[in-house]
Amino acid sequence: MAGIAQDDGSSSVSSSPLQIFSLMSISPGLGSPYAWLRKLKSEERGLCLIQLLLSCATHVATGSIDNANLCLDHISLLASPDGDSMQRVSAYFTEALAARALKVAWPGLYKALHATNLPQPLPHARRLFFDLCPFLKLAFLLANQAILEAMEGEKMIHVIDLNATEPAQWLAFLQALSLRPGGPPHVRITGVNDSKEVLDHTASRLAEEAERLDVPFQFNPVVATLESLDPDALRIKSGEALAVCSVLQLHALLAPPPRGCGDEASPLGVRRPRQQGTLGELLQKEQHHPFGQSPTTESSTTTSLYTQTRVEGLLAFLRAASPKIMVLVEQEASHNGATLVERVVEALHFYGALFDCLESTVGRASPERRRVEKHLFGEEIKDIVGCEGAERKERHERLERWVGRLEGCGLVRAPLSYVGVGQARRAVQAWGCEGYGVREEGGCVLMCWQDRPLFSVSSWRC
Repeated sequence: MAGIAQDDGSSSVSSSPLQIFSLMSISPGLGSPYAWLRKLKSEERGLCLIQLLLSCATHVATGSIDNANLCLDHISLLASPDGDSMQRVSAYFTEALAARALKVAWPGLYKALHATNLPQPLPHARRLFFDLCPFLKLAFLLANQAILEAMEGEKMIHVIDLNATEPAQWLAFLQALSLRPGGPPHVRITGVNDSKEVLDHTASRLAEEAERLDVPFQFNPVVATLESLDPDALRIKSGEALAVCSVLQLHALLAPPPRGCGDEASPLGVRRPRQQGTLGELLQKEQHHPFGQSPTTESSTTTSLYTQTRVEGLLAFLRAASPKIMVLVEQEASHNGATLVERVVEALHFYGALFDCLESTVGRASPERRRVEKHLFGEEIKDIVGCEGAERKERHERLERWVGRLEGCGLVRAPLSYVGVGQARRAVQAWGCEGYGVREEGGCVLMCWQDRPLFSVSSWRC
C-alpha cells in the first residue's frame, strides 16, 4: 500500500505524499462528489482514499456524523471490493466506519439492521487464508518443530491447542512422530474451539491419520471460547509431557469484562478484586506491574485491572501445569489503541499489507480471495474499527508487549532452534513468490511481507 508504509515498516500517515490532499475540503457545503475523483490514477486514488478514510475516522470519533457521511459518499466512488488492493481494503474500512457512525448516531437503527445477521464462516475463511498465503503454514511448521524438540524422548504427550481450527498442523505433527526411532509415543490433543462442528471435523481427520500411521492417539474436544474456558475440561494429567499452542487467539483475552460481569463470570476461576484501593495505590500498582499498559492501550483503571486478570489468569493456570513448551503466534500489530483514529492508522498499514499479499499471488476475480478478504480480514477490520469495550476482541499487540506480559508471569523465552528457522526459510523459498520472508529476533521469528512484520512466533517454557 504505497504512500503509508515507510521503508522501516513503521506507521506514519503524516508522510509528505499525504499532504497532497491535506487541503481537500470535506464539509457539508461540498455538495455532490466531484467527477474527477473517478478519473484519478492508481497512486493518486490510493492517496486520496487514505486521506478520506482518516478524515472520516476523525469525524466519526468526534461525533460529526454529517461530515463522516460526506467522506463515505466520496469513498464510495473510489473503493471497490473487486479493485486493486487499496480499493479493496478501503471498501472494508468504509463498511466498518459506516457501521460505527450508524451505531453512534442511531443505535436503535443499527441494532435493527443487524438483528438477523448470521455468523460468518470464519473456519472456512481461515482455511482459505492457509491455502492462499504462507503465514499459517510457517507458523505451524515453527510451532511443530519447537514442540517436537521439547518432546524428544517422551512417551506420553499431551498438546493443548487453544484454537483448534486447522487439522493440517497436527496431521504433520503426527506424521513426524510416526518416524521417531523406537516407535511413536502416545499422543493426546486437546482442541479448544467454540464450534462443535469444527472440532468434530478435526477429530475425525486426526483419528484417521493416526490409525493409518499406527500412532496411539486420543482427541479431547472442548467446545468453548477462550474467555469461557473451564480449566477442568483440559483434563491435564500427571505423567504426560504437556505442550500448549496458541495461534492468533490469546489477544481476545485483552478485552475488558462485559458490563455487569460478576466474579462468577471471571475466566479460569480468577476473581476480580472487590476493592480497588486508593488512587495512589492503583497508580503505584500500575507503575510497577509487569502488565502496565502503554499509552496505546485503553487507559481505564477498571479495564486495566481486569485485562491483567484475564490474561494473567490463563497464563498463570498454564504455567502451574508445568508445560515443557508453550508456543505463541500473534499478529505483529498494534490494534489495541485507545482512540479510533490511531487504530485506523495501524490497521490500514497491517491490512493493507495483507491485501497486497493476496494481490501478488491471487487474481482479482478469485472467489476464494474475496471470501478471505470479506469473512476474515473484513470482519477483523469491523471489530477493530466498529467496536469498543468488551465487544472489541481483535486487540492485537506487538511481540514486545507479549514478551513483557509472559515474562511477567514467570515464563522464560525458549529460542526457536536453528533447524526450525531454517525450515521456515526454505518453506518461504519454496512458496515461489517474492515479498515473503522470515526474520529472527531475540530467539523469536517475525513473518514478513516486503520486510514489514505481520505475524510473530515465540516459544516459552517454565
